Amino acid sequence: MSALIEVVSVINAAAATVFDLELDIDVHAESLAKSRETATTTTGRRQLGLGDEVTFGARHFGRRWNMTSRITAYNRPYHFVDEQTRGPFRALRHEHYFEDLGDIRTRMIDRMTIRAPLGPLGAVATRMLLAPHLRRLLVERAAHIKRLAETADHGR
Repeated sequence: MSALIEVVSVINAAAATVFDLELDIDVHAESLAKSRETATTTTGRRQLGLGDEVTFGARHFGRRWNMTSRITAYNRPYHFVDEQTRGPFRALRHEHYFEDLGDIRTRMIDRMTIRAPLGPLGAVATRMLLAPHLRRLLVERAAHIKRLAETADHGR
């Protein structure tokens, strides 16, 4: 059973600015500092591109988790997709959309589809625990991106 999580944010910054912040590994780690998030790329670059892999490590539910994702679609500044290649989920696909609203405003849409392991037990855990937790993380991350994008250094 899959779960779909969607978070929509409107950001007062250009789509290219928001897109680039979303693919910045340092920004990603900063946005999830509460879980002691780390991110390591296969290229050593801080900005991800098509085909790049990144391994995330973080503490959730009292345990350290690792997950590796690959950028499988990339169309700057409108859309990119990252998908789990190794990690705790049966499948995880995270689609990122950036819609230019005009007047230097962007609608950012995070659409994450997850499938947990463990059959019916995993489905219950996904609905009751994982999906709400991941939604909170996406909301925190979007708020962090919004703050950075709207500052004088990153915004207009």
